[in-house]
Amino acid sequence: MLRLQQKNLARYDPVGMITLQVKRNVKLTIDQSILLRAAEFTLQFAQRNDHSDLTIVIGNDELIHQLNLKYRQVNTPTDVLSFPSGEIDPDTSRVYLGDVIISLPRAEEQAFTQGHSVAEEFQLLVVHGILHLLGYDHVKATDKKQMQDIQDKIMSQLGINLSVQL
Repeated sequence: MLRLQQKNLARYDPVGMITLQVKRNVKLTIDQSILLRAAEFTLQFAQRNDHSDLTIVIGNDELIHQLNLKYRQVNTPTDVLSFPSGEIDPDTSRVYLGDVIISLPRAEEQAFTQGHSVAEEFQLLVVHGILHLLGYDHVKATDKKQMQDIQDKIMSQLGINLSVQL
C-alpha cells in the first residue's frame, strides 16, 4: 500500500473516507471536488455500503513511471495505476480499498488528443481506477466488456459521455 503525503483534501460521506492528495510538483487546474464526487458516485454505483476508504493521488509522469516500473515492470509512464489493499483499519474497522495514482500530464494529453475537457478525463480516470480497486479488470474479453459497461454507465450518470474504449 502506498502512503504519499502532500496537499490533502478528504471527504467522509456514507461511502467512507476518500482522500485526495495532490503532489507538490503538479498544479491541478480543475476543481478537486469533482474528483471526490466521481469517486463517491463510483462507490455508490458499485453498492459499496461498507464505509470503505481510499486515496487518490495526483502526480507527475516521473512518479507514475517509477511506480509502473517497480510494480508492473513497465518502463513507461501511464495514465492511472491502482493499488488494491483490502486491509481493515483497526481504529475504524473500515476496509481500506487502496490507492489510485493519476498522472496529471497523461490526463491533460489524453483530454487534448481525444477532444474533451481535462475535468472529464480526470473523472474517467478516477472511475476507472476505483473500478480496479473493486476487482474489475479488462485483461479477458468478458471482463473487459463488464468493466466497460459499468464504467460507461457511471460516466453517463455523472453527465459525461465519452467514447473511450478500454
